[in-house]
Amino acid sequence: FNAAISACEKGGEWEKALQLFYVMADRMVEFDSTTFNAGISACAKDGEWRTALRLLSVMAQINVETNATTFNSAITVCEKRGLWVKALQLLCVMRQRKLESGRITCNAAVSACEKASAWEDALQLVVGAETRGTITFNAVISACEKRGRWKDALQLFNVMAQGSVERDAITLSA
Repeated sequence: FNAAISACEKGGEWEKALQLFYVMADRMVEFDSTTFNAGISACAKDGEWRTALRLLSVMAQINVETNATTFNSAITVCEKRGLWVKALQLLCVMRQRKLESGRITCNAAVSACEKASAWEDALQLVVGAETRGTITFNAVISACEKRGRWKDALQLFNVMAQGSVERDAITLSA
């Protein structure tokens, strides 16, 4: 079933992936984190945030262990739908569970903040992030720019230079 759900995810067929969950339940097949990760990712790719977050909730209800992949997918769907507060909440839960939040997670959370012009939250994320890259900084600089925070944007530009973080055309145009 996991392979079939993953195939649905890759094909953008979140509804079919969800149907396989029902088939698994009917046949009393045990769910695992791989099953849910593929389902959440399938929903995330199509922007089905409610369904993705419902699957995350079901994982807790039936005691299926979450991992970084689970939260990356859930945070990504929140980012795509502009749910920056929910993205930050999920990041907090992830950290409380001592799950490693890498660059993908940080980028998605920062991007969610940037889209909402939540520059202060985006700035806090980049300051506290262990893995920061060009994409992360670009999103925060863009959030600062949207709110007229040019001094903060310039300071981040300088931090990039000091930390040997590559600056690209997006960095320079923000």
